[in-house]
Amino acid sequence: MSAPYIVTISSEKGGVGKTTLATNLAIYLKALHEDLPVTLLSFDNHFSVDQMFRINRQAERGDVSGLFTGSNPDELIETGEYGVQYIPSSKQLHIMRRELDDPTALARALAKSSLGGIIIIDTRPDLDIFTQSALYAADRVIVPVKDAPSMDNCRHIYEFFDSHGISRRPLRILPCLVDGRIHFDGPFSDPYQLLKAYAINRGYRCMEGFIAKSPKVESLNTNPEGKIYPILSHGRHTEVHLQMTHIARQVYLNTLDTETRRLDEYRKDMAEAEVEHQGAYELRRSNLKTNCLVCGNPLVSKESIGMAGYFAQTSTLKVSGFIEEECFTGLIFRYFYGAKRSIETHDPVWELFRESAQRSYFLLQRAPHTKNFYQQKLSFYRFDDSGLEVSHKTIELQEFEKRLLSKERSDLFPLLERTLFNDQGRLEDEFLLLRKVSSDLPEEILYDQNYANFSAIMNKVGTQLP
Repeated sequence: MSAPYIVTISSEKGGVGKTTLATNLAIYLKALHEDLPVTLLSFDNHFSVDQMFRINRQAERGDVSGLFTGSNPDELIETGEYGVQYIPSSKQLHIMRRELDDPTALARALAKSSLGGIIIIDTRPDLDIFTQSALYAADRVIVPVKDAPSMDNCRHIYEFFDSHGISRRPLRILPCLVDGRIHFDGPFSDPYQLLKAYAINRGYRCMEGFIAKSPKVESLNTNPEGKIYPILSHGRHTEVHLQMTHIARQVYLNTLDTETRRLDEYRKDMAEAEVEHQGAYELRRSNLKTNCLVCGNPLVSKESIGMAGYFAQTSTLKVSGFIEEECFTGLIFRYFYGAKRSIETHDPVWELFRESAQRSYFLLQRAPHTKNFYQQKLSFYRFDDSGLEVSHKTIELQEFEKRLLSKERSDLFPLLERTLFNDQGRLEDEFLLLRKVSSDLPEEILYDQNYANFSAIMNKVGTQLP
């Protein structure tokens, strides 16, 4: 399942419209795409999220503190107003703050969940452990600023990213509460242009546009009823409505352009750490599929591994196993080398391929730029021992093919069903990497150094793919 796209709203200065931005962004995103799961949570103690989204006085199953105490995030979710999911806020965070010091805790909790879509996190106006955790997990960090002092405070957020070796690419400045009545002489005619110039001068990237100061919008948060109303329904005639629509569209388009999410990276890191800390070889062996990934013949038992020819693993590490040599070689010759006849194991061509395969890696993946194509295409890559591409070929996937007397199911499909297909029988972003192994000792590929080499090549070839 694809990891959620996490948007963190963070500013060390209060009164910049941070919570208003977070809550309304969730509503606008949901309005933009009704089928998109949108989840909102806040580490601030104002309980604005709860006031705005709680339906009646429903009993809560937990709150955001559970994200740091081992609770399953899926079980903390509440169904809220406007179709937005939320995790209730907590009164206990100030107590927990003294006990926590790991900024990866939130990413670890969310990586283990099945949450999808977009998660929006509202933070406190300081860089405490909860804000750090939200920053660490984020695919996009929106930093609202309204003046020079709030712009100066941004440097602490950038320093956090630098100190933890995280790319600054997710960070974006967003001028907020911009008073359109103010005008300046000189090259920067209004507060928006001035704030944008400040940001660019400091090397900060900005969101497109800004959020204007609006008495009408401010009144939605301060009314006798104690209710917080959304801009979408109660401020549609303000310029802020158009500005929020534009911001939401930017965020939504970013989710479409970001195939590898921050949690995907963290899940991969977690998987690698798990391998290192849980008995390396035994853990890898226990994760193997027991049958040949092509024909289904039994290969792996508790005592031994049979006559396997190739080791295969998906780039997400979800599937790993062995393939009989005859199965894989037969597929390659038939579907990618265009052999018109069956190549027997004693054929010199077979021997030539076997010898060269020992110095190669093979890779299967959905063809580039065919993500939403009705007719699926599969690319087959060959890399040398150092992970440099040698060749590749793309074919159209046909589940049934003409044989001599009738149509028969393609031999490729069982392999893809066991590795790359999703539940709908569609190829996704991951790829399958294969390596020739010794038939006498196929488990040798699982030994620490050999597996480390395999993993290094997987990372290297992954960066070369379109």
